[in-house]
Amino acid sequence: MPAVILSLEEAAQKIPTGACVAIQGSGGGVAEPTAMIRAIRQRFDREGAPRQLTLVHATGLGDRDTCGTDLLAVPGLVKRDIAGHLAMAPQMGKLITDNVVECYNFPQGVISHLYTAIGGRRPGVFTKVGLRTYIDPRVEGGRMNALTRGQEQLVRVMEIDGEEWLYFPRIKIDVALIRGTYVDTHGNLSYEEEAVLLEGNAIAQAARASGGIVIVQAKYLVEVGTIPPKSVRVPGVGVDFIVIDPKQSQTSKTYFHPALSGQSRVPVSELPPLPLDERKVIARRAAKELYPRAVVNLGVGMPDGVASVAAETGLHQTLTLTVEQGLVGGVPVGGIEFGVSFNPEAIIPEDQQFNFYDGGNLELAFLGMAQADGEGNVNVSKVGRLLTGCGGFINISQNAKKVVFCGTLTAKGLDCDVGGGRLQIKTEGSIRKFVERVEQITFNGSLARESGRKILYVTERAVFELRPEGMTLIEIAPGLDVEKDVLAHVGFRPHIVSPLPVMDAAFFT
Repeated sequence: MPAVILSLEEAAQKIPTGACVAIQGSGGGVAEPTAMIRAIRQRFDREGAPRQLTLVHATGLGDRDTCGTDLLAVPGLVKRDIAGHLAMAPQMGKLITDNVVECYNFPQGVISHLYTAIGGRRPGVFTKVGLRTYIDPRVEGGRMNALTRGQEQLVRVMEIDGEEWLYFPRIKIDVALIRGTYVDTHGNLSYEEEAVLLEGNAIAQAARASGGIVIVQAKYLVEVGTIPPKSVRVPGVGVDFIVIDPKQSQTSKTYFHPALSGQSRVPVSELPPLPLDERKVIARRAAKELYPRAVVNLGVGMPDGVASVAAETGLHQTLTLTVEQGLVGGVPVGGIEFGVSFNPEAIIPEDQQFNFYDGGNLELAFLGMAQADGEGNVNVSKVGRLLTGCGGFINISQNAKKVVFCGTLTAKGLDCDVGGGRLQIKTEGSIRKFVERVEQITFNGSLARESGRKILYVTERAVFELRPEGMTLIEIAPGLDVEKDVLAHVGFRPHIVSPLPVMDAAFFT
């Protein structure tokens, strides 16, 4: 039967209390069915229903302000959030840290692959991604607050042919909320103006295999036969209801830019360069690890500066920059809109991108670090009450051939003067990022050492390497004192190479 066209208010009535709702989308409102999410909140404000929803989303939803799961961040509406990333929704994060909403945080690639497993009625996902991190049930099992620790275990350790694997059992999806650009009267959906594909069809299939419903939000309604068959990304046979949002924007900041969705290309010279500060120093030193024809992933935050440096120097033309949301080639966009790229060569479904990553095809990964310790462990997921989640970090950091972690040595109040080939610390940050022991293990240093991969930690004033003997200081910024400017602000005693090389002065010019 053709899909039924509903108003947003009517579609929100289709969400029952206690339902498990899987939502497509990425940070910055990218490919997110924001109008439907807002309609659910408006219904709750009017009627007090639906209540006690379980949300499932592989990427972070929201822009820290106007969209995403923050629209649902009201006590009673959401019972549980099973998320790949959490930083884009600070109001939902507060409900989680205040133990109002249960939260399981699992790797982005695992949740993305879980949709496919549910859709095919397979047992679930078997993977090594997350072993010996906080995802491992012998550590925290992905539980992000005290409220969740008393609930069921959603991941198990299993031994298969003498090897340890993590097993994520399939879950029942009652409602799928997905989005595209054009939808025809039979429910066939295309993604012409979307900057990503994500896993819309996999989410829809997961809901249908679970006996649930699929609600599609699109910008334009057209007659059946309008969309070329090869452009259909979600076939209408898997769609139950359609809603139209004529104001649907490509991202929360950009109504529509054709260079983000592959319809045009912009000169890279038009992209603004980074100012000369500590972030640019880190990006320049990290970019030193790039080499021609490398396939690279750039993480959110500090590492996305590597894309700007590569564009400024022309390095982007010699390698392939990728983003876990399914972008291959082009120049990734930073900030709130992280997850999209200018001038992409290819846009593929997110679950297929993680097949590529998990298969060991990344030569280089540049990732952030909130904390690092003497064992080489890195925490990006939870520091104090700051709740971020792992996103694609664990898939990428466990499988890339070389990983370069990027971040300042200290945080909160750090003020540096950069120029003239040197770095001066004017005001030291009040928070140490290199600590005795990380609060949560998002990257396991001992596991990395066993694999023999090269792991670097690049800061504005020093570079560390994870070696068989442990964390080792291998470079220092010109003009700085090792004891006063580096070791005094590190919570462990690293090994130090002798003589200690000085970072290239050109990074500070």
